[in-house]
Amino acid sequence: MKYGFFLLLLISSTIVAQDTLLVQHVPDFPMDGQANHPAWQQSKWYPLPARNELAKELDSRFKILYSDKGMYVYLEGKDQKISTSHLNDFEDLYKADVFEVFFHPNPANPLYFEYEINPLEKELVLMVPNLQGKFYGWLPWHYEGERKVQKKVSIKHIPGGMGTWSAELFIPFTLLTPLENVPAKPGMVWKGNFCRLDYDTGKMAKWSWSPLPGTFHDYKKYGVFVFK
Repeated sequence: MKYGFFLLLLISSTIVAQDTLLVQHVPDFPMDGQANHPAWQQSKWYPLPARNELAKELDSRFKILYSDKGMYVYLEGKDQKISTSHLNDFEDLYKADVFEVFFHPNPANPLYFEYEINPLEKELVLMVPNLQGKFYGWLPWHYEGERKVQKKVSIKHIPGGMGTWSAELFIPFTLLTPLENVPAKPGMVWKGNFCRLDYDTGKMAKWSWSPLPGTFHDYKKYGVFVFK
């Protein structure tokens, strides 16, 4: 009951979400980087709309699920070339081709999780305190074992034409400690966003599920997740 009431408050308040998605519960399953497991049929496709002219020719989309242990996310987008030179984890991946995931389990608290992955399967994992627009991510402590994100990237090249790259992720709830409203349960409501950056032309092409005209860290405008 309290989570339904909280959703009502979100929709009727000044922090109205631009989008809402339903997150279905599934048993845990293995990943292959291309979302081929039948469990993915439980999620609809959600578009990642282009947010500037450079992004309009490169369609992008995503799916999302959850289990008792964590969040499953699959993102894919058309691409003409892989334009990143980041060969190590925890580099500034956002300065090249990347998908980004933001989870904000308790919208009343300006603390949220950010995950980035590039086509070379390198990652950036952050907990972000955002205090009056001042945000700077902190890296995870003891990022290993059951706290580590499982990830698989797939790249499909088409000689002389448009290809795609995709990332399939499992983000364990143990990694999201100490965020509130974790682990997710049926009836819970989170906020969050999904974004993409691409630099094939040397300039930034930009996508986001919830429309953010400025920084991707404008968390008050993130969309709503409802857990089924």
